Amino acid sequence: MNGAQSLVYTLIDCGIDTCFANPGTSEMHFVAALDQIPGIRCILGLQENVVTGMADGYYRIAERPAASLLHCGPGLANGFSNVHNARRGRSGMVNVVGDQATWHRSFDAPLTTDTEAIARACSDWVFTCTRSSDVGRDGARAVQIARRHGGGVATLILPSNASWDEGGAASQPLPDDGPTEVNPHALETAARILREHGKDTLILLGARATLADAQEAAFRVAHATGASLLAEYVCARISRGRGRLQLDRVGYTAEAARKGLWRFSHIILVGAKPPVGFFGYPGKPSIHHNPETIFHSLSRYDQSALDALSQLAGILNAPKIGIPDPGPRPEAARGAVTPEGLARTVAALMPDDSIVADESVSFGRGFYKETFAAPAHEWLHLTGGAIGDGLPVGTGAAVAGGGRRVIGLQADGSAMYSLQSLWTQARERLPVTTIILSNRKYKILIDEYQGVGATPGPTAMNMLDLSNPEIDWIRIANGMGVDGARADTLDRCGDLMKQSFKSDAPFVIELSIG
Repeated sequence: MNGAQSLVYTLIDCGIDTCFANPGTSEMHFVAALDQIPGIRCILGLQENVVTGMADGYYRIAERPAASLLHCGPGLANGFSNVHNARRGRSGMVNVVGDQATWHRSFDAPLTTDTEAIARACSDWVFTCTRSSDVGRDGARAVQIARRHGGGVATLILPSNASWDEGGAASQPLPDDGPTEVNPHALETAARILREHGKDTLILLGARATLADAQEAAFRVAHATGASLLAEYVCARISRGRGRLQLDRVGYTAEAARKGLWRFSHIILVGAKPPVGFFGYPGKPSIHHNPETIFHSLSRYDQSALDALSQLAGILNAPKIGIPDPGPRPEAARGAVTPEGLARTVAALMPDDSIVADESVSFGRGFYKETFAAPAHEWLHLTGGAIGDGLPVGTGAAVAGGGRRVIGLQADGSAMYSLQSLWTQARERLPVTTIILSNRKYKILIDEYQGVGATPGPTAMNMLDLSNPEIDWIRIANGMGVDGARADTLDRCGDLMKQSFKSDAPFVIELSIG
């Protein structure tokens, strides 16, 4: 077999059964191998950032990695921002990046670039294959990195000759790297702090600590000690709705974050990092907690949050206790569109076990409170701050979800970064309902502009306004093979949501939010 065939066999043996792809000439032998060897579902994306975003969304729901197939260094560069988001959110993925034949690089052909340098900036592990005989072994190592506890972005660069040369050999899976053992000293320290300072202590949840099983253990600890619970602002996935905690996040703005953090003398980190501002501002601090606050790490992302919290609950003799009932499910709102009204409508109408892909940006900061009493669901956030992940993450989540409804809450400006996702949704017939929040402006940037003490004038507004010409989302969706309709009231939006939920095909709602 050739190197490409050995890689496909290895990926299958290592548990990779999905490949999101945008191939080019350098990848044709790998594409041929995928065609010849059954076992991997191949899903085409029309742009590389769609491909990498789909792989991210897939991991968040499937909890195991997919592969992506990208064309040379420029193709990886096109997909860079969503690989960055995946890495920041601790998703696992195996990026297979084709490249020039090793003996052709010296001729400096147009696509020649430093592919390794691009990969190193967004990956946890980078390796360039040099011989077909080693491709299987290298592929097994890439999957091992991507499957490790806490995720890992593995980028395997595959020169054309390593792909087409004979002499390939498939490799068996390497052992999975399980979670690192929780430090007993960290457990004892956290227990002591909670006993002595419970009401002045915040338990900050991140990574897998925001999933349902870990939430139950965290609530036991908090209920027994009087400590408070918050999630990081950027959560790759948070279990929400009935039967889950009414868990809020650290605020996005400096003022909101400071309000939520300042009073605590101790903050215990569970899969989380000390919170900092997204950006630095003139004359303002980068941290929003009290400078005298003491941080304690209970578990890192590469350790089991569930194990750490369960052990901590045991040390504290915290009794098992049910999650508080959030109250009645809200009714769908009517009339003018507001963030709170849209959130109530989503909570009222979403099917059980839905997945919400949230890139609502500024409009969506008030969604949480109104959706606590929704049916149990999973909520996916933008993790690395690089906009353009909402549509592809929702698409990948739908592939992994096996028929679960995905609801995309999508800002219009960032949707333009990866709108080709709609085409893949139509091609794969995925049950995704995307609500485009159409305010025809970069509202978050207008807020940021004002936040630095300036008032946008004509030149600034020309760079922040999307209304000249207006983007016609329904025509765009139709051109991608997706049905859609407009709504300018919550009544109409709710009716369209109910209509879309009756079909297993994608649907776009362009919701005017003023």
